[in-house]
Amino acid sequence: MTRSRTRAALGASLLTLALPGLVALGPAPAASADDAGTRSSADTGAADGSGITLTLPRRQVAYQEYGSTVYSDLGLRLLNLTGAPLQIRSTRASYDVPVEVRATTAAGEVELPDATAIGTLDDMVTMRLRPVVDGKPKGRVSVRRFDGCLGSGGTERARPDAPASTPYPSTCYYNPYALGGVQGLQRGWSAALLGYRGLRLQRGSYDVTFTVRSDLADALGMSAAERTRTSRVIVKKGPYYEGDPGRRTAPRSAEDPSRTAARHHPGPDPEDPGSPEPVASVDGPRPDLRSLPAWGIQLSRSGKYLQFGATVWNGGDSPLVVDGFRREREDVMDGYQYFFDADGEQVGYQPVGAFEWDAKETHQQWHFQDFATYSLLRADKSVAVKSRKEAFCLANTDAVDLTAPGADWTVENEELETSCGDYGSQSIREVLASGWGDTYAQFRAGQSFGIAGLPNGTYYIEVRANPEGNLVESDQTNNVALRTIRLSGRGAQRKVTVPRVGIVDETMGGWYGGF
Repeated sequence: MTRSRTRAALGASLLTLALPGLVALGPAPAASADDAGTRSSADTGAADGSGITLTLPRRQVAYQEYGSTVYSDLGLRLLNLTGAPLQIRSTRASYDVPVEVRATTAAGEVELPDATAIGTLDDMVTMRLRPVVDGKPKGRVSVRRFDGCLGSGGTERARPDAPASTPYPSTCYYNPYALGGVQGLQRGWSAALLGYRGLRLQRGSYDVTFTVRSDLADALGMSAAERTRTSRVIVKKGPYYEGDPGRRTAPRSAEDPSRTAARHHPGPDPEDPGSPEPVASVDGPRPDLRSLPAWGIQLSRSGKYLQFGATVWNGGDSPLVVDGFRREREDVMDGYQYFFDADGEQVGYQPVGAFEWDAKETHQQWHFQDFATYSLLRADKSVAVKSRKEAFCLANTDAVDLTAPGADWTVENEELETSCGDYGSQSIREVLASGWGDTYAQFRAGQSFGIAGLPNGTYYIEVRANPEGNLVESDQTNNVALRTIRLSGRGAQRKVTVPRVGIVDETMGGWYGGF
């Protein structure tokens, strides 16, 4: 099984400045003195604009790693020097209409330009890069536009009087079928807009200019001086380079800092499933498991396997919390679901199935058995193939609807090795927070659908949550999602056609490898 990791701004993106996707233009317009770099936070304020401003070092040195690649966010930040947080909410009424985006600023609520995906601001920033020779800009300008998300590369305090914490998500997540997103910038905080990207740059000097998209800047009240910054970047050969035996770790962008176990729910007592006593029925907040359409659908190179991603998410007003307690001398844990009142206090629990130890070399973790099933259905909805992936280590991998009542904006995740336990574990706690989904990418044989013996035609990928009905939730009528596909061709030339769902563009994101 491969666990997906998806975000609005993929940190591992590699930008090749000579590729056709980059537009070559004439010389860039001259920058003013203020545009030449960053003013300090003390003298960059709302006097000439909204107080929401770009900030960028005037001059910086970047080092090549892995050949001619520079891994850097180039120091680009959006700074909030207003007296109130900047909050941006994205919602979609259906998959057939654009994403609506609204911002709450110090000046009030404003409507921002529509977006194509939840949690992103389309073409938020334009980068213009021009070589510098003998101290003067020379040559043509390379242009690249980036979608924006506050916190794609993290947020941080930018001045000493800023609040000590922020209520907003610490990073950006991407799921093509997400329904609602929240991003924000606390007053006195800054947000990295580019994430940690790879830029293929030869050694030398460059002038780089970043500009916020004009209609977006206008909506946020950003002045001309606040929306544009320029820096001189000097690229040098770095301490690490391709083939350097001293390089022991991958670039930071390849790391996965957000795997799972909710901070609000510490692990269980290994001796006792808890108190008060088990409950026969649950009143008050409850989770609500829902399925999204399968996505990232493709065939293996051999044409024998249908691969896909599947997301089950919690749309209820309470987290799904399942604890496991190991049977003596067995590789099985009995599972219990826990329930909480509106204040987050535990009010009861009941048995809901079991966890099994998965001893395979690529897993080595405890899996809950009754979370979801994946099936390939024929045109008449009968089962053609069923995935053998029927046990799960729950994880908050995708923010699906952070605008839902009870959604947790600041889920702090730990490594899957922690939330999934190890062989010596006597107990375990797995959590799916409200508003969050758990995505699995089915790439392995046995988990993906074997289609070598199936005739061509129309099929449906079925994602079904809570298949046995063991988990207690507020609504079981929304547990199933079907995605239409069509098979054609033969052998290695076999093809899968996947009709689009509304106007959703699945090509905007990508996979992160996982468990």
